[in-house]
Amino acid sequence: MTTKSNEGTASLEKALDVLDAVGGTSAGLSQAELGQRLGLPRTTLYRLLGTLVTRGLLRRDPLRRVYCLGARCFEYARATYAMPDLVAAASAELRGLRDMTGETAYLAALDGLEVISLDRCDGAHAQRSHSAVGQRKPLHCTSQGKAILAALPPERRDALVREMTLTAVTPRSITDRRRLLAELKLTAQRGWSIDDEEIVPGVRCCGAPIIDAQGEVRGAVSVAGPAFRLTMERLELLGPEVAEAARRIGAQLQTVRPARPEDEARVVAGDWAFEGAYPCWMPGRGGAGGRLWWADRLAPALHAASSAGDATLVSLDHPVHALLPGRAGVQVLAGDAWHLIDEGGQTHDEPPPPALPCIGVTAACAGEGGSAWLCQPDGERWRVSASGGAGLAGGGWRLNEPASALAWGAGRRTLYIAAAGSGTIYAAQEGQAGLRRLATVPKGSGRLGGLAVDAAGGVWAALRGGWSVARFEPDGSMDRMVALPVPAPTGVAFGGDDGRTLYVTTARDALDRESLEAAPLSGRLFVIDAT
Repeated sequence: MTTKSNEGTASLEKALDVLDAVGGTSAGLSQAELGQRLGLPRTTLYRLLGTLVTRGLLRRDPLRRVYCLGARCFEYARATYAMPDLVAAASAELRGLRDMTGETAYLAALDGLEVISLDRCDGAHAQRSHSAVGQRKPLHCTSQGKAILAALPPERRDALVREMTLTAVTPRSITDRRRLLAELKLTAQRGWSIDDEEIVPGVRCCGAPIIDAQGEVRGAVSVAGPAFRLTMERLELLGPEVAEAARRIGAQLQTVRPARPEDEARVVAGDWAFEGAYPCWMPGRGGAGGRLWWADRLAPALHAASSAGDATLVSLDHPVHALLPGRAGVQVLAGDAWHLIDEGGQTHDEPPPPALPCIGVTAACAGEGGSAWLCQPDGERWRVSASGGAGLAGGGWRLNEPASALAWGAGRRTLYIAAAGSGTIYAAQEGQAGLRRLATVPKGSGRLGGLAVDAAGGVWAALRGGWSVARFEPDGSMDRMVALPVPAPTGVAFGGDDGRTLYVTTARDALDRESLEAAPLSGRLFVIDAT
């Protein structure tokens, strides 16, 4: 007796057979052709086709009256192989290989004992390689497959080789496991592989593995064309170029880790500020029991936060433009004057020497030995340099736009400069006049706020309007993003007894009612474990 469960499984298998048949042809199949291939009754096939079309897995071409794979299949494939988006990362490199060689460039990924083609960029010649996107090929007789196998850890590679059936697709296909392993060893040494008419007679191919920053093999790129154009001598020259393109693709795949959950950022108990800014950590005696000092720029006040919570230390009479740590407290630029505020909240109008400039300061940070580094107008441009006397000392770096934040890296050899107008983070090396563009934040990601540098040299930036803070590696790649439950983070600073806690100030002054209802914690201080 046939059970309902068995009937359901049989129907599922028939539907999958239909998908396999349609997916195995590039031109599609008619209902009559499907019925002939699969031996299914006409009514059963009609019902299956209707369901698959409704679910988007198949589509019917009304002109040719055939069924082809639907958009849903491609969405599934993209979701499976987006790492974070392999196809997007490889797009420019595929075009570059095509333009350099005139031949068709391919992108593929490992799927079981096969490689599956994810993308291609057609060559310029009329006679060229024509493998379809979505086509599967054996590992042992393709340059892509051999490149991936050669880059895998030995135990995984050997397990795959043992499991494969080395079928002779062409007379030149490798069917001996010892010979295949020897070629994989050679491929691993030189960094690229060759398919010498092993999958299609008359076609040669050169491939290289795509490896991400964590050492994971993510796929392979290749260039394929007629053997009379891709001679073995030419492949020897193209191999290193293909390997370099694969390396560049892999480097892009290290960019962003998935956003951490919002509860990774914890709110500190205390009152909100209209616009929190300029956080700086002040160690306590013996390095323990320190406090984070920060300012409310618009409702002028100085806050101090510790393990017990956050509290307003002193109110001020003028908007705050900068805050710098000092030996006896903090120096605050409020209005057009600097004030020294001690640990008890007492204000002293005469700060200790050297005197700091008061007018036009757009950013400030502490330098070595208690010095201060500031950005001020310099003619029609702006200058970032150390303070000296009543103004800025000579040297430093000139900018075409005002700096919005400054932060020294570990060892005080690199000064990082944020320019919110262009979204650029610059790296200024001590002793060098030029600036290096570290990273540019797209406008859609938020407006650059404060900067902080961790012990590993990573640069953290608040992204105002972007609901997040981001970390950039010393090479400029973004490798971490932490989501916040508020839209406008403004400043970041490291503190805590171990120096690994990231404090984040936020704002609420420019938010509309709807935004405040969605983000009621706006204006509060947050902490993040940045390890």
